[in-house]
Amino acid sequence: MFKKFVLPSAMALSLLIPSGAFASTYTAKKGDTLKSIAKSHNISLTSLVSYNPQIKNPDSVNVGEKVNLSSPSKKASISDSDKELMARLVHAEAGGETYAGKVAVATVILNRLDNANFPDTIPGVIYETYENGKIFAFEPVQNGEIKKYADKDSIRAVDEAVRDRGKGKGSLFFYNKETSTSKWIEENRTVTITIGNHTFAK
Repeated sequence: MFKKFVLPSAMALSLLIPSGAFASTYTAKKGDTLKSIAKSHNISLTSLVSYNPQIKNPDSVNVGEKVNLSSPSKKASISDSDKELMARLVHAEAGGETYAGKVAVATVILNRLDNANFPDTIPGVIYETYENGKIFAFEPVQNGEIKKYADKDSIRAVDEAVRDRGKGKGSLFFYNKETSTSKWIEENRTVTITIGNHTFAK
């Protein structure tokens, strides 16, 4: 995963994705308002207000208060065709990994689906591109491996990930440390776990 996405320099990626863009919460500092927080995280003020009904005055946020940067209740439904597409990506990305590694890859897809900074459909997450289609979020989409049928373990891994949706360590990224490197992930994200050849981060 991410050969096309993570191999560019950290500086180039920082232009694509603002630092902290994928955090789910923000801890308010002195002088913060919802308007200033929304601006610094590239979120509309209307959306940020809707994510934080507990904050009654948008012009006054208590120091240390946790501010939601995405909707805590965002839970798009998963269809059978979504699961089939997920299983094909899991098979392409983690065909040689353990069953746990396959579940972890499927979980990344679901975590992105449930994060306001990513598309809100499974096809949208899997086929997402950057820089006007030049950079693919998942390499198997670019090289065509996603068109291959999934094996039984990948299908079962997707079912388990969907059943346990919302659990786990919140990983949003992964890369194969045997075939690629990602200074951007290492320097800008928090590594959550390593399973087999894949390093996961959020």
